[in-house]
Amino acid sequence: MIHETQLEPLPPEIDGAALRQVCGHFATGVTVITAGDDEGAAGTTVNSFTSVSLEPPLVLICLHENSRLLPVVQRSQGFTVNFLTHQQERLAWAFAGKQTARLDEVDHHRAPSGQPVLNGALAHLECRLAAEYDGGDHSILLGEVIGLASAEEPEAPLIFFQGAMRGLAAASAR
Repeated sequence: MIHETQLEPLPPEIDGAALRQVCGHFATGVTVITAGDDEGAAGTTVNSFTSVSLEPPLVLICLHENSRLLPVVQRSQGFTVNFLTHQQERLAWAFAGKQTARLDEVDHHRAPSGQPVLNGALAHLECRLAAEYDGGDHSILLGEVIGLASAEEPEAPLIFFQGAMRGLAAASAR
């Protein structure tokens, strides 16, 4: 059952920049979301990922309403969450801007679902698009996990904290 609440505008003393600065104190993992089919594939860096449910296996991501990846996810009806290692910071930045890297420029392969998966990622989740919700200037995408894998040799993850990407150990030393 979906419960929707009409959100009131932010009070004038709380602006987007302040909200972003405060939320920057919450360390998150860094993922690159990939999606695509024979018509084309794309990817974008996001830290708005969370596990929602184990039964059924559901995860959630958020994409900006103007994201080039959003129509690709909608068309292909799926996406892959690629968890990055601390050594993949350059890759994360390549997919982070408005002019992101093209998926055919990076090492990747196709999962059994047909979705693109980045080579060398710490782990990945292949997802079928289960639902899409309005989230202000973002779309909230709920994915049902249909495939997964993790690296044989564990590595330190890449995290995002206070506006910077870094390895987990570097963040705790601060």
